[in-house]
Amino acid sequence: MTAGIVFKIVPRAEWAAVIDAYDGSAHDFLHFSTREQLPETLRRHYAGQDDLLLVAVDPVRLGAALKWEHAPSRGEDFPHLYGPLPKSAVSWVKPIPKDAQGGFIIPE
Repeated sequence: MTAGIVFKIVPRAEWAAVIDAYDGSAHDFLHFSTREQLPETLRRHYAGQDDLLLVAVDPVRLGAALKWEHAPSRGEDFPHLYGPLPKSAVSWVKPIPKDAQGGFIIPE
């Protein structure tokens, strides 16, 4: 499976510390989402958090390290990166604001 752009949600403080590549936490891989998957990913995993960034990534620049794997809990395939995310693969980074009710507004 391929997509035009995949997205990584990153706390601003973590991204600010990145020099050449983002390696996330101690997981075996970095979780990404497609644009369509973002609302539910934010709701499930980032509710109540502030100061998040949306990192848009060109999947072609990630090569074979990006794998699409089935997530039974969501019943769909998600992109996972087995290795650090090089800044050279990043198309853009934008803040994820919230509306008056505290819901996430996904940047265009």
